[in-house]
Amino acid sequence: MPAPSLVIAVDGPSGSGKSSVSREVARRLGLEYLDTGAMYRAACWSCLEAGIDLADQPAVAAHVRELDLAMGTDPESPWVTVSGRDISTEIRETRISSVVSVVATNQAVRAELRVRQRALIDAARRGPRGGVVAEGRDITTVVAPDADVRLLLTASEEARLARRALDVHGTDDAAAIAATRDQVVRRDADDSTVSSFQVAAEGVVELDSSVLDFEQTVEAVLAAVSRAAAPVRS
Repeated sequence: MPAPSLVIAVDGPSGSGKSSVSREVARRLGLEYLDTGAMYRAACWSCLEAGIDLADQPAVAAHVRELDLAMGTDPESPWVTVSGRDISTEIRETRISSVVSVVATNQAVRAELRVRQRALIDAARRGPRGGVVAEGRDITTVVAPDADVRLLLTASEEARLARRALDVHGTDDAAAIAATRDQVVRRDADDSTVSSFQVAAEGVVELDSSVLDFEQTVEAVLAAVSRAAAPVRS
């Protein structure tokens, strides 16, 4: 008999480490990895490429409904393509980070991408790896509230700013943190208007990684998964 499937949902604010930690957890557990935030970034990139005014919500939503978007879910080498073009690097550019919340707070866009996210999670559940680590803003509460394991990964604002500055600028000095603040604090404020990712919902395990390094955070998540998923994998 095939092993039971395992779906792990991870939410968290910007700079909490949810993407890098989720990817590593997926790699160690032999699961697929789904970065739902990359889907919103890809939608934003495509709208900009098409010359669509991001403030025109109906036009943005119509464009996203027709978007030829594909996601690579191998944690060793995840990728994102639009119409066959690999944009995995381009969607991380500052020009996307600075405006992606305009697309991510478009409710019609969220509805469309949630359908696609659920389809990807279901495919991973039934696929050869037998499961997925899906991370984002509303995975534990809206996209996959029935996930086998639901985690909220948090950290203090100070820790999150330092991590994002180090990731983007290669340093966490005062200037880098100041340059990164908009991508963290403002984006969280914008996105919190359409999803709840700062306080754990009922049944969601909260992990604060403020004083943990990357390896310690990964180990803490794996331990939480082991405890929560024991009945699933037994």
